Amino acid sequence: MKALVSRFLKDESGATAIEYGLIASLIAVAIITAATTLGTNISATFNKITTELNKSGTTGTGTGT
Repeated sequence: MKALVSRFLKDESGATAIEYGLIASLIAVAIITAATTLGTNISATFNKITTELNKSGTTGTGTGT
């Protein structure tokens, strides 16, 4: 019984799997955060472009084709 407990305490394979799981979850959180931020910035850029295009389309001189 003592040998079984000693072997259990020395076994680190479970700890390694938990560490890999934590690393993978941290990477996933970083990717989600980056994608959300990037998506927000791209959306704001497209909204700004749309606003500028709408302004230029409605304030023309009327001499176009």
